[in-house]
Formats: sequence, C-alpha cells, structure tokens
Amino acid sequence: MNYQLIAIQVGDLLKYDTTINDINRAAASVFRFSKEDFPNESITSSRAKLIHDWILTLAKQKMDNDERNELLKKFLRLITPADKIADVKKILKEAGVNLHIDDALTEFYSRNFHHLIHRHCLNLYKQRNYFHAVFEAAKVYNKIVKEKAESEKDGYALMMDVWGIKGVLKVTRCETETDKNVQEGLKFLSAGLMQAIRNPTAHEPALDWPISKDDCLDLLSFISFLLRQLDKAVYYKE
Repeated sequence: MNYQLIAIQVGDLLKYDTTINDINRAAASVFRFSKEDFPNESITSSRAKLIHDWILTLAKQKMDNDERNELLKKFLRLITPADKIADVKKILKEAGVNLHIDDALTEFYSRNFHHLIHRHCLNLYKQRNYFHAVFEAAKVYNKIVKEKAESEKDGYALMMDVWGIKGVLKVTRCETETDKNVQEGLKFLSAGLMQAIRNPTAHEPALDWPISKDDCLDLLSFISFLLRQLDKAVYYKE
C-alpha cells in the first residue's frame, strides 16, 4: 500500500475544503496517537501538509492492514466534503482501498458536525437509530457544559445558570447590547435544547417519540453549533 502517494494526493485534493482545526478534530476523534512530522518541500499548503503528516503517522503504527485502513477511512470521511467523496474514493481505490459511503452517511458527513457529534452519534446514526443519536448528542452537550462551568446543576437549570449575562461561561464581553443579546440567546437556546429535546428523549419511549432522519440531522447540526460556541466560551467568575 502506497501511503505516501495517498497522503500527498488526498492532502492536495482537500487543502481548500477543510480547516486546520477540522483536520485536527477529526484526527483526535479517530486516532489514539500523536502526529509526527514528515518533511516534504513539495507541499506548500499547511492543510495539505497536516493531512499528509496524519496519514503517514498512521502508516507507521503497529497494527494489521485492515485496522489501519479502517482508521484511514474514518479519518477521511470526517474531513471530506460530499462533493469530493468520489475523488477520494478514486485515489484510495487506485491504492487498493475501497471507501464505501451510502447516501445517508453522505448526508451526515456533509454537515461538518462538531467532532463530538461524530464520536458519540455516528454509529447510532448508521444504525438508523435517530432517536438515540439525538439523545446522546444532547447528553454530551449537557456533560461538557457542566464540566466547563464547574457546576453541580443539570439540564435546564444548568443552562439558565451558567450561560447568560451573569453566568460563568462567556462568549462575549457582555458590554454592548449586542454582546448581551448573544449571551442571553445562547442561554435560552441551550435551555430550550434541554426542555424540548433532552428531557423528552430521556423520559419517553422511542416508539412514542419518533425522530425522523431529517429532524435528526437538523438537531445534530443545532447541537453542533452549541458545542462550537462552548469551545469558544471562557470560564469567568466575578
């Protein structure tokens, strides 16, 4: 298997379609090793070089080829936009690796979800278990908010307490009217997620509270947005 060729070609193909943060988030959700540096003066794009280095680092790991190829496919699925999947499949096929993505999964990958959505919800989505995919995403958001806010509260009460102008999680300086509106808006969006989505999925049977594929994708996008705001938030206590 020519991993050097894959690393160069895929990096060059995707260098304008992803970001350094997205590449590193995808790698963190798939790999359990640190990236090494593989000098290559012909690569001038930092994003292409990053993809190149992650793939070659994977190639060096001690594991069987099937396991390595599965990790490669998972990584590439996370960083490849829907309109480039066919091109990546062609590169891998020429190298002897088949990348199978059905239409439903293409929709999932095209959403560019937060890496925690991929880690906790992808397998449930693959199983068409949309109810529990959404439930897991809401639980993850609740858990990470609690940890970052260092709070013992939960759910709706947690969100109303830690977000907002007087809360400990800040994404703005809360000085201008716009700052305050954004901060308060995140509080109500987060609290609404707990009331309208997490609580029903926690207490109602899946058969009585069905969630369609389209609703699942939209809700995962919403939670992904909240997770990215949480990534930007700083802990501030007066």
